[in-house]
Amino acid sequence: MTIVMKFGGSSLADAEAIKRCVSLARAHDSDRVAVVVSAMGKATDLLVELADAAVDGTRRRVHTLLGELHEIHETAAHVFGAEEAVTPLLSQLDTLVAGIGAVGEITPRSRDAVLSFGERLSSTIVAAALDGHAMTGHEAGIVTDDRHTEANPLMKMSLHQIRENLTPRLDRGERIVVTGFIAATQHDVTTTIGRGGSDLTATLIGAALPADEVWIWSDVDGLMSADPRIVPTAHLLDHVTFAEAIEMGQFGAKSMHPRALEPAAEHAVPVRMRNTYNPDSPGTLITTGEPDGETVRAVLRLRGSALLTIAGAAMVGRQGTAARVFQTLAAEGVNVQVISQSVSEAGISVVIPEAHVDRARQALEQHLVRAGFAKHVDIQKDIDVVAAVGAGMAGVPGIAARVFTAVAAREVNVMAIAQGSSELSICFVTRADQSAAAVQALHEKFGLGR
Repeated sequence: MTIVMKFGGSSLADAEAIKRCVSLARAHDSDRVAVVVSAMGKATDLLVELADAAVDGTRRRVHTLLGELHEIHETAAHVFGAEEAVTPLLSQLDTLVAGIGAVGEITPRSRDAVLSFGERLSSTIVAAALDGHAMTGHEAGIVTDDRHTEANPLMKMSLHQIRENLTPRLDRGERIVVTGFIAATQHDVTTTIGRGGSDLTATLIGAALPADEVWIWSDVDGLMSADPRIVPTAHLLDHVTFAEAIEMGQFGAKSMHPRALEPAAEHAVPVRMRNTYNPDSPGTLITTGEPDGETVRAVLRLRGSALLTIAGAAMVGRQGTAARVFQTLAAEGVNVQVISQSVSEAGISVVIPEAHVDRARQALEQHLVRAGFAKHVDIQKDIDVVAAVGAGMAGVPGIAARVFTAVAAREVNVMAIAQGSSELSICFVTRADQSAAAVQALHEKFGLGR
């Protein structure tokens, strides 16, 4: 059996946590196991702050952050006898940060170089603990474009090279530890894959080998039917389809990033979400295939959002208005989470992160209102998105009626509605102080409590 195990930062918080991960990997010594690791605990956050502090020239803060990073990794390295391997890496980080500070500027390329040290250090320590061989994602075979901080793997080349580089080692019984999150261009320049990068590394390796399963170890048992903090009867979903898992990830479930599931879905490699601190739980298995029969599988809410509405009679029948709206938001780096448009075409509503509100409003007023494409831009803050998700909803009449009847009975005001053509989810916007009641109502209405 071939297994790819990915351990997240919460599973690698310190030496004791690493010992736990190593024991989970060693329990499968009879199998071919490739391990993928994230940075230890809060290392990535510290490295992000370190890069910013180096640019700002705040030497005291740089010194403090470097001290924290040294302590975290040197302490763990000492436990596993990895000091000789870790010390040169930390020295390289010190030198790189000093160079950034001297110039007073950081490029996306040099930022990627700084962030790469989290995984490079953790993989070195885990490999020592596992008596294995540490490899960067690039050494394993992952090649990306040159879009630094959000690089995209070149799939065909990466899958071929991973298979060529890792298969002989695994066949010889070697224990391989690969850095998640980081890779390199065809010219050997370090890149980072961005959000969900370590999970994506794991599924790429799983698709290339191919693996019998990819196990994503974190600090949760798997996907739940709802947030148990607001729905005490929420239960663990033992099996979901890739389509359902991707949809749940979009709506804030503690799932894998949707882009990380794509290689596994395309190559039909099952992915299992498991809890490092509760290994007896089977977790949630994500596979291709048909849904389990239930219509709604989970009720989720996306928090910290704002509802932005672009409206005006000038928009009616005017070609290209929607394109202009989304191009303007994309140019400002504003993430659009939900889209809703009236049939009259007199208004387009989008849900965006509340942190993006000010720059979104300014950009739309400049490029649409002043240019005569729209009359005004309205913002409503303190809103949440509630979504009912399930592949079994497709083609079943009356689901929407049941959803909105249930929330109306709790006097929840629905401000906007959206449903994709796949019918995998129905989502709506409500005030933040009403979203918990909406989730509870839907969880009860569809009999999801166990």
